[in-house]
Amino acid sequence: MTSTASSPSALSAPYGTWPSPISAAVVAAGASPLTQLALGGTDGGDVYWLAGRASEAGRNTLLRQRGARVDELTPAPFNVRTRVHEYGGGAYAVDGDDVIFSHFADNRLYRVTADAAPVPFTAGGNTRHADFVVDAARARLVAVREQHPQEGHAHPENSLAAVGFDGRETVLARGHDFYAAPRLSPDGSQLAWISWDHPRLPWQGTELWLADVHPDGSLGSPRLIAGGARESICQPEWSPNGLLHFVSDSSGWWNLYRLHGGDIEALCPMEAEFATPHWTFGGSMYGFLSDDELVCTYIQAGVSYLARLNVAAAKLEPIPHPYQEIRELRVGPGFVALLGGSPTIALELARIDLSNHELEVLAQSITQLPALAYLSVPRSLSFPSSNGRTAHAFFYPPKNDDVQAPAGTLPPVIVISHGGPTSMASNTLKLATQYWTSRGIGVLDVNYGGSSGFGREYRDALRGQWGIVDVEDCIAGARYLAANGLADPERLIVRGGSAGGLTTLCALTFHDVFKAGASYYGVSDLQGLDNDSHKFESRYTDYLIASQPEAEALYRERSPIHHTDRLSRPMIFFQGLDDKVVPPQQSQLMVDALQARGVPVAYVPLEGEGHGFRKAENIARTLEAELYFYQRVFGLPVAAGEPPVHIANLPA
Repeated sequence: MTSTASSPSALSAPYGTWPSPISAAVVAAGASPLTQLALGGTDGGDVYWLAGRASEAGRNTLLRQRGARVDELTPAPFNVRTRVHEYGGGAYAVDGDDVIFSHFADNRLYRVTADAAPVPFTAGGNTRHADFVVDAARARLVAVREQHPQEGHAHPENSLAAVGFDGRETVLARGHDFYAAPRLSPDGSQLAWISWDHPRLPWQGTELWLADVHPDGSLGSPRLIAGGARESICQPEWSPNGLLHFVSDSSGWWNLYRLHGGDIEALCPMEAEFATPHWTFGGSMYGFLSDDELVCTYIQAGVSYLARLNVAAAKLEPIPHPYQEIRELRVGPGFVALLGGSPTIALELARIDLSNHELEVLAQSITQLPALAYLSVPRSLSFPSSNGRTAHAFFYPPKNDDVQAPAGTLPPVIVISHGGPTSMASNTLKLATQYWTSRGIGVLDVNYGGSSGFGREYRDALRGQWGIVDVEDCIAGARYLAANGLADPERLIVRGGSAGGLTTLCALTFHDVFKAGASYYGVSDLQGLDNDSHKFESRYTDYLIASQPEAEALYRERSPIHHTDRLSRPMIFFQGLDDKVVPPQQSQLMVDALQARGVPVAYVPLEGEGHGFRKAENIARTLEAELYFYQRVFGLPVAAGEPPVHIANLPA
């Protein structure tokens, strides 16, 4: 049986109805996304980062810590964000004390000099830029450029471009479908970058290129250094003495390499991931202390580690820290700045002095955490799945010391299928998870086959098997909990967003383990996804399902929209009406079909939201609606007042 470790005087209440101080409003207002670290200043000691402001419609603002002072460099209405590849990232660069950034509203590039007001220097419009590197000697940026057509649905053209501070642009490299990570050598004489072509995505196969930069700024003939259709290259970087480093998964794991005298050298071969999938630009998992010493983070079994790497000795020296997830890092003179979190630490920005390992927290995504009495600390689980596979997950049991459930009862459990589907669930403290566990609902966050963080073989388990392997692993996790007395088998819920929404819909349509579900902007029609998706993911299903025309039959077979006659479980759908990744009609068609068949269904469409919700009021609204939905369909008491959502086909 599940124990809540409540006090003897605790209130008795059914699982799923516990009163909790972690309200939907607390969840929505409490977490400020922290992303995209950079270092700058005259001595490289200033730390820059982006903070998301849910209270300002999700605006990203650029902050800088200099000494004991934190300054906001991009006050409202500036929104430091780009939509290159739709997912963006790499939206600013630091040049000494100056900053260059992309403003989301107009796609123009702006420069901030000496703390003055931002000044634009490009035309913007249909041209987007990302992943800038400053070429100071030539008074320009080198950037990934995405040129969108004036009208129609044609895909944009991607290239590498030089963008002068006078606004003039010159294309440096074109001809591939995608580009990323342009990186200038320390003396400015060479440029490295990554490219790839349809139907690949960057975690399947990319190519690392190197070209000389001529005195006039043009490029010489590019040379292929590494990579290919079955080798994924990430994060090229130059050491201070001008040696090109990069990460490759040629061994089956994303490991560190360098180009040295024309040869490629492995720096520290091990079964660990020194990179994560390239969904967004500008990520950094390692940096240089000197010519031959790196600071790096790597992932083993879903947990991050931090270390110094002596290249000559191929030796890792652990750096003590309190985190189990490190999302990115930057290395400065004698210190490392990183974004980290753990089961009891919400994501935060920290600076670690490498001489004495003293840690200073510079910013927190949540400044006021709930008491430990309301926080569920996850267990790391591995469990058997279909065809002899082992799957992985983090399990969060219900936790609220003020309440205990009636004896002999078991909790509902929400099984989360993450997005991507190549992403990875981490165990960093998230109020959105604690919202459920503090109310007496367990959460199982599954790293199903296809997730990153466990090597290429595990990632490739989803090759051609999307909608099968991911579903099997989520079902296996739910059954594991039920078999071990950790979940009520009659109140198992599956929940997912985007690609995880397809997993959710398939689990409910083709299997009978889960009794209810929630889809956040989930995929229901694979053919429609191909027809409507943006360029970056428009061929993703070649890998996840099959190439056309062979895929046509599989699309119908695995698309829940074609099998609504088999779906009889209550569902709630959440959808941003400005979503360019999974268009709103995908959710609307499912809602209409279920409503027509008499299946209990609720729908929450959100104006002004895209792929993922940014506005505080919408984050709160969706959580309240989802909780109400589960309470109603499982016959639990609900709070008095106006229902937060209408549930069609559900008797009063």
